[in-house]
Amino acid sequence: MRGALCAGLLIAGPTALSAQDDVIGISVGATPPAVTIEDLDGNPVELGRWVGRKPVLVEFWATWCPVCEELLPRMEAAQRRFGDRVEFLVVAVAVNQNKNGIRRHLTRHPMPFTFLWDVNGNATRAFQAPATSYIVALDAGGNVVYTGIGADQDLERALEKATARR
Repeated sequence: MRGALCAGLLIAGPTALSAQDDVIGISVGATPPAVTIEDLDGNPVELGRWVGRKPVLVEFWATWCPVCEELLPRMEAAQRRFGDRVEFLVVAVAVNQNKNGIRRHLTRHPMPFTFLWDVNGNATRAFQAPATSYIVALDAGGNVVYTGIGADQDLERALEKATARR
């Protein structure tokens, strides 16, 4: 199953699927449907807790994803710059990993984000996530302002869009 999520990366290559002006997954301007997933303790969590309240950056992630690991420094830099204004959510996909493995990974490699578990694929479907390392930035109204995939995404530019006052 991991191959299915990474297939797009392998077919198109890292340059073709890097930071986008072209839409990947959910359309820019769309509002993702309300979904419930889980926290890493198995408790239900509605993404509406964050979406539509303040800007949000969502990454679809896996412990085994080398592109996610390459993206991590950009995620951490963006969190340092925008963390007081933007919620950073990492949605762990339920492909070739489990909550215990994710918790072990985070113990060894702590990250300053809110981690959620997409056990049934609800968020993956709602955001039309084509692969891991997929990023969606939403403004405070819950509207998609950016989508991208790959390690070289310009997250700062995406979050400048998400936090811009209208």
